[in-house]
Amino acid sequence: MIERLKKISLGNWMLIGMILGFIVGLILNFFVTNPFIKDIILVNNVFYLGGNGFIKLMKMLVVPLVFFSIVVGVASISDIRKIGSIGGRTIGIYLITTALAVTIALIIASVIQPGDGLNMVGIVKANVSSNVTATDTILNMIPDNPFSSLANGDMLPVIIFGLLVGIILATLKEETNVINEFFSQGNTVMMEMTRIVMKFAPIGIFCLMAKTFASLGFAGLIPLAKYIGCVLLGLAIQAFIVYPSLLVVFTRLNPIKFFKKFISVMFFAFSSSTSNATIPLNLEKLSELGVSREISSFTIPLGATINMDGTAIMQGCAVMFAAQAYGMDLGMVGLLTVIFTAVMASIGTAGVPSVGLITLNMVFNSVGLPVDAIGIIMGIDHILDMFRTAVNVTGDAICTIIVSFKNKAIDLDIFNGAKAPSETWDDITEF
Repeated sequence: MIERLKKISLGNWMLIGMILGFIVGLILNFFVTNPFIKDIILVNNVFYLGGNGFIKLMKMLVVPLVFFSIVVGVASISDIRKIGSIGGRTIGIYLITTALAVTIALIIASVIQPGDGLNMVGIVKANVSSNVTATDTILNMIPDNPFSSLANGDMLPVIIFGLLVGIILATLKEETNVINEFFSQGNTVMMEMTRIVMKFAPIGIFCLMAKTFASLGFAGLIPLAKYIGCVLLGLAIQAFIVYPSLLVVFTRLNPIKFFKKFISVMFFAFSSSTSNATIPLNLEKLSELGVSREISSFTIPLGATINMDGTAIMQGCAVMFAAQAYGMDLGMVGLLTVIFTAVMASIGTAGVPSVGLITLNMVFNSVGLPVDAIGIIMGIDHILDMFRTAVNVTGDAICTIIVSFKNKAIDLDIFNGAKAPSETWDDITEF
């Protein structure tokens, strides 16, 4: 029995914690009438301690994890100097598709309104900055004192400072080996700490879910279902509308031929929930599509590190879900801040299961949202993570094909198949 329990994955334990927390919360809401047992002992002590303790552990990780990840992620792309336009174009496309992804998520969530009806105003107070102009937001991104920003958890200045440090380290690679090693090892430490903290996720999710539904009852079910629908719809649009459109616009290649060969990679990514493990298969399938290994061997590992379109969609939906649950209007400046922060959060955060939930803290903090709402969506995140990973690796592949096309490093005959004659490079107008 114990051996069987050990074989249950963390994602499944999180799902179990969510279900049990939901059931216990409903029982307390409908059948426990003693306020001393329900509110004072359980809700305001046991569940509050377990849930908020886990939230504080996640908050503890956010600043050092993001800072080290961004520095290491940016510093690791120094090869851009060697391959010139390939690196610049690859990063540009990755960042643009991520920005499109989170924008799509914000639009979908604004229309569907997944957080409506949850009404968490009385459970946790929101702390949203008001009367902040776009100019103020831009100026606040520049740290007056980077160490103060790190200490206070001011994420936008931390991101900017991390980007600058990473760029400098990438430029002075050989002259800063010791510092590079420090940040690399620091990033490794934070990744390991994240794994340790996430082992407590099922307990934290159970407590957060029980506390929430003990107060809300069945009223919280519909918003949660709408949130899942928002994320899945956003992922579907990104995978089957945005990516094929980019492929057609920039290369005039047939997306159907791409998906026919690439579908097995998507299924593997779905089942494994990790972009890193999919890299070998992704490279192999791109070779079968006629893409040069010289290009894909750079763009695919880079994409597994910085191209998190699926995660950006989840974060955009989660922000709107929480904002609506707390009855808040983020405003245009707040939405732009979310887009920027979600794009920056995608840099260097791959490789650790559920790390997107950790960086979601950063996105919430950037607009003053209470992170307690994350506990409600954590339980079902493992299921959504499978879909997100499939979208992430698809985006990596589409970007690689576009970059290969621009650099004439793709065999069009192989891509189009032996039965159909392909166009020659002279027939195609470069984008």
